[in-house]
Amino acid sequence: MPKFSVITSKKLIQTVKELGFQLDHTTGSHFVFYHPKTKKRAVVPYHIKDLPEGTIMSILREAGISRTDLEKLRKKK
Repeated sequence: MPKFSVITSKKLIQTVKELGFQLDHTTGSHFVFYHPKTKKRAVVPYHIKDLPEGTIMSILREAGISRTDLEKLRKKK
């Protein structure tokens, strides 16, 4: 699969919110989101730097979000 384009924590947090996740709590520099219908969670680190591709993939897997869903939302903007 081709690599992700650069994505920051801020953009990923916006995308997760658009998919219906709600902020549950924060622990240090990590935001923990929870989806009430799917009962899944997503832990997104909030850092200034761009997120590595492996970190993004891990967050998507944990939240049950497909890579294509993420790309579709990012292209809408």
